[in-house]
Amino acid sequence: MRSAIRTRQASLHAWQDRLRDPSLTALLVLQLFLLFVALPLDATGVPIAEPVARLLLLVALTLVALLSRRGVAMVVILLGLAAAAASVALGRRWAPITASVLYHGGFILAFSGLTWAVAHALYAPGRITVHRLQGAVVVYLSLAMIFASAFSLVWELIPNAFANLPPVAPSPSGFATMLYFSLATLTTTGYGDIVPLNPFTRSLANLESVIGPFYLAITVARLVTMELEDRRRSRSRE
Repeated sequence: MRSAIRTRQASLHAWQDRLRDPSLTALLVLQLFLLFVALPLDATGVPIAEPVARLLLLVALTLVALLSRRGVAMVVILLGLAAAAASVALGRRWAPITASVLYHGGFILAFSGLTWAVAHALYAPGRITVHRLQGAVVVYLSLAMIFASAFSLVWELIPNAFANLPPVAPSPSGFATMLYFSLATLTTTGYGDIVPLNPFTRSLANLESVIGPFYLAITVARLVTMELEDRRRSRSRE
């Protein structure tokens, strides 16, 4: 019985290893379409954009859950999706604050689990392929989405947390606005059209502006080191 279970686990792991790198490319395509096509269309009021965006998000998270060996990451993703779904289904029965915390907190959990799982595949031993580099972009954009969800939550809980924004987050363009601000902060662009006023939002913005360059520097150094180590092993075998 145990040998049969081990055999099934080994075959499952082999299947996951074969699809791990191509899945990073698929995740990047889904994420790019979600962030730069579906969300802007949703913000402009295109009716079909919102269900398409949710479908793409669900497909991306499901793909990560299927291909990841990180059990904790899978649990975090499922908990996040459950919290977000509960806020949508039962939001009218709960206080607005509770619904906002569940909705945005659920997405923070889900994208944190996605980032964890993709980062594990990104830094796994082996050759540094184009798929790995695309996985690095997935992690980078996922960080922006995590902070965008956090900024959206603060915006709804503290209406005057940002300058040059209405006191209540509009829907559905609220998240698109916060994603714009998050990417501008992560890349340290800093256009200055949206300014954090609340100490908590300023702290989040400072944290994101530090994480952005730090992640790029650490990732480049790590990938170069892994590639050099893999080449040394290949030469020693020859």
